[in-house]
Amino acid sequence: LMLVESGGGLVQSGGSLRLSCVASGFTLDYYAIGWFRQAPGKEHEGVSCISSSNGSGYYADSVKGRFTISRDNAKNTVYLQMNSLKPEDTAEYYCAATSRSDWLLARPDDFDIWGQGTQVTVSS
Repeated sequence: LMLVESGGGLVQSGGSLRLSCVASGFTLDYYAIGWFRQAPGKEHEGVSCISSSNGSGYYADSVKGRFTISRDNAKNTVYLQMNSLKPEDTAEYYCAATSRSDWLLARPDDFDIWGQGTQVTVSS
C-alpha cells in the first residue's frame, strides 16, 4: 500500500501549486485522504482532508479560502490546489489515508498510510 506525492517546488509569494497524491495497491474510494505539512522543527500540521463518504473537504483555518482539496477516484488520485501561497506555507507536504470515519486533522495518528512527502518552498 503506497501513496506518492508530487507537484511540490519553489514558488514566489502569491503563486500557486497543485499537489497530487496517487495511491497504489489500494483504492482511494473507501479512504479519507488528508494533507499534512511539517516545517523544520515543528510538528505535523493537518492542512486539509477529503472524506470518503461524500467527498466533503475540510480545511485548517490557516489555509481556508486559499487551498482546495479534490479527488478523482477514476485516477485514484487526490489533489491539493494551493493558491495565494505565503512564505509560512513552506514545508514538506504529505498525504495520508485512513479508513476510520472518526478521523480528525488534529490527530495525524488517525492516518495509517503515508506518502514520502513533497517539498513546497514559498519565497517572499
